Amino acid sequence: MTYEKVDNYLVWAILATLFCCLPTGIVAIVYAAQVDSKVGAGDVAGARQSARNAATWSWVSLGLGLLFILLYFGLVAVSIGLGR
Repeated sequence: MTYEKVDNYLVWAILATLFCCLPTGIVAIVYAAQVDSKVGAGDVAGARQSARNAATWSWVSLGLGLLFILLYFGLVAVSIGLGR
């Protein structure tokens, strides 16, 4: 029996969790962890869907992390400007 290789995006999910946004990164990790077990069970379509979900949630985490950073620096800049 041969198994098809499906990328699980686990590394990206972990990095997104650590450096970007914890709640959505955890969701990405959960989906990424499902990929290999689904491939092992022969559910390649389910594994691909879990991999897509893991990638999507990793990108959401990255986007939210960048948004929070931009908001933070924007608020710092406004507070410095109002302090004059």
